[in-house]
Amino acid sequence: MNTTTGPRVFVARHAMGRAVEGIALVAKDGFSARYDLDRIQGVFSRPTHRLAGKSYLDRVLVLDTAKGGVASAWMLNEMRSRGVMPLALILNTVNPIIAQGAAFGDLPLMAGFDGDITALIADGARVRVDPAAHSLTLMASP
Repeated sequence: MNTTTGPRVFVARHAMGRAVEGIALVAKDGFSARYDLDRIQGVFSRPTHRLAGKSYLDRVLVLDTAKGGVASAWMLNEMRSRGVMPLALILNTVNPIIAQGAAFGDLPLMAGFDGDITALIADGARVRVDPAAHSLTLMASP
């Protein structure tokens, strides 16, 4: 009997951007481009953030909620211009400012899943983000 199953797919209510695939960096914590990141070194820098010291470069960030105001929006574009970006931003909840910033910074964004996405995706998992299909696919667990 074959007991293997295919990839697990999660559907987001909100999605925009291009499709990407990569390794997830996951934490039950918020996201602010202004207060949480060292945008020069490409690491989480706020000491109390659960990902403090970890690089977000070329990672699919899977976090709880968007934080911050208009500065986060332009900072995402500034990060893109220097090539210091995550692959995508996956959130349980998003606000209009982060959505605007993701669009401005060409950062794929998905939010609004049926469950807590930070509990459904393990840190280090390989995921495929397909905003056109509103799907986040768990390709392989760590």
